[in-house]
Amino acid sequence: MQDRPRLGYRYDDLSVGMRFRSPGRTITDADLVGFSGLTGDYSELHTSDVYAQSSQFGRRVAHGMLGLAYAHGLMWARTGELRETAVAFLGIDGWRFVGPVFVGDTIFVDYELAELRDSRSRPTQAIATFEVKVVKQDGTLVQQGRKALLVSKVPLDAVAASTTAPAAN
Repeated sequence: MQDRPRLGYRYDDLSVGMRFRSPGRTITDADLVGFSGLTGDYSELHTSDVYAQSSQFGRRVAHGMLGLAYAHGLMWARTGELRETAVAFLGIDGWRFVGPVFVGDTIFVDYELAELRDSRSRPTQAIATFEVKVVKQDGTLVQQGRKALLVSKVPLDAVAASTTAPAAN
């Protein structure tokens, strides 16, 4: 049997200081409408042009949590960089919303592996902590903080199962 192709970084490839940049994602009106419906957050700053035009921002602003959710998806799910090793998202620390994101803005995520330590309770796993910055197309910082991810030191059965073709009859 041949080795399967690599689908991203494995634990042994990871080292503190590694830097990544996600692909971009342009925020649309449909994103704001959909996120409002999903979360029930129909704040007029997100849903009313009349209200938003009179606000300090002058136009509708994307929900902060929408930006955070998209940033999370752009980091690992979209890039596949950690498909070989990611087990679970563990949490966020010190997350700050520092600037608005508007319809038409494209966001990118710049992230750096800040800490990599062994799990205290699971010897085949580790904790990877990333310094994360969400930036707009012009480089303006809009969100930042730290995210922790549980990673596996050994090949994941789930990855093997999802990449192995069933035997032909």
